Amino acid sequence: MTGIAMTEPRSRSNLAEALALIDESPMVPEGLTVHDPASGAVIATVRSWSVAEAAEAIAAADAARPAWAGLTAKARAVILDRWFDLILAHRATLATLITAESGKPLAEALGEVEFGASFVEWFAEEGRRAYGEVIPTFAADRRIITLRQPVGTCAAITPWNFPLAMITRKVAPALAAGCSIVLKPAEATPLSALALAALARRAGLPADLFRVVPTTDPAAMGRMFCTHPLVRKLSFTGSTRVGKILMEQAASQVMRLSLELGGNAPLIVMDDADLDRAVQGVMDAKFRNAGQTCVCANRILVHAPVHDEFVARLAGKVRALTVGAGTDDGTRIGPLINGDAARRVAGLVEQTVAAGACIAAEAPLPGTAGPGFVAPVLLTGVRQDMAIARGEIFGPVAPVIAFADEAEAIRLANDTPYGLAAYLFTRDLGRAWRMMEALEYGMVAVNEGRLSTEVAPFGGIKQSGIGREGSAHGLMEYTEIKYGLLGL
Repeated sequence: MTGIAMTEPRSRSNLAEALALIDESPMVPEGLTVHDPASGAVIATVRSWSVAEAAEAIAAADAARPAWAGLTAKARAVILDRWFDLILAHRATLATLITAESGKPLAEALGEVEFGASFVEWFAEEGRRAYGEVIPTFAADRRIITLRQPVGTCAAITPWNFPLAMITRKVAPALAAGCSIVLKPAEATPLSALALAALARRAGLPADLFRVVPTTDPAAMGRMFCTHPLVRKLSFTGSTRVGKILMEQAASQVMRLSLELGGNAPLIVMDDADLDRAVQGVMDAKFRNAGQTCVCANRILVHAPVHDEFVARLAGKVRALTVGAGTDDGTRIGPLINGDAARRVAGLVEQTVAAGACIAAEAPLPGTAGPGFVAPVLLTGVRQDMAIARGEIFGPVAPVIAFADEAEAIRLANDTPYGLAAYLFTRDLGRAWRMMEALEYGMVAVNEGRLSTEVAPFGGIKQSGIGREGSAHGLMEYTEIKYGLLGL
């Protein structure tokens, strides 16, 4: 059996094959239901873990950890490399699962599988380079060394917008460093997580070392993760509101934390920018996954001298967006994760227009669009004090704010408690350096609309979180430094 109870959804190629990857638990008639965001139909029902069961999984993970940590980094890398190969070998079926539970177009889902796999490959290799150091001594008969050792048993909580990639960039470095990990996926998207865990077991990873625990009681599960005496580190991707709750709960354990929280990314277009490149940057940074990413361009800040021309070029691209189910050919914008999300975004657009903004362009919705769909919209006349500019939109809405000069652009961009990602388009190298350094964000992309990669540190500052994922820095998040003083 597949480990789930399957309900016949609207037609999707390879869905049954994709569900067959999940082999962890017997079929259950009741539990956590997974819905198709495009139609609202129930796709499957998976086991919901109780807090007590998940606590037992943590104890089992902690018991399995010493043997795994005792392996050489090369031996761990061999298993991770097998996992990487299996993920790529099953890319089509994994992409089908992602589209089924999150709604994103299949082309984007395939890209997510390959992106997620890249973290497994990277950390399999990077785990061999968790170097210590020899520090120049303070005395002739003393020697100082440091070692990098695994932090211990870890817990992770991942979101629904990238249900596969957000997992691998937490789990892969943990395993590469010699840790064990228990993961709670988002309630809306547990299928990708369960499939990943099944493929990890096929690669030879001990089952207790990486366990996925879906639940219908996420608040209680998060509280247990933060207070369990065997958990040494928690990694969370999600809202700032929930991140603050987890941070407070974890304080009793003085727990190691990695928090990737909310964003309010500005995308700045200067008057010397390549406008076609900037328009493409907006399409990449704003409309990927229907605007449901933490690094989405939330505010498009455009220099006044090029405002009208830029808006005209962008308007044509927005009108041409094709909205539909993720499985339909040619779909560029899929549904939002559920009807509530779509209604919230539509209400935000109405509120912004009522406050004085204008709809400069809008893509048509298909006649059969369900409640999860919302039309992609380009808004002009937006002001920094409007609600749409103050928090995450998480939908395919591009609000444009005009500015007068470089100083105002920086002021507007930094006028937020968040500091995850920012984008800048300019052909002036000196301006690029000045503005990149002045922007109060953990990541700044210049003349590019996509910045996520396994080889660079992903993360924010201010209320966008702490810690980094990806790169050598991402591996270090799962290690502790041990200082050794040797007397000769």
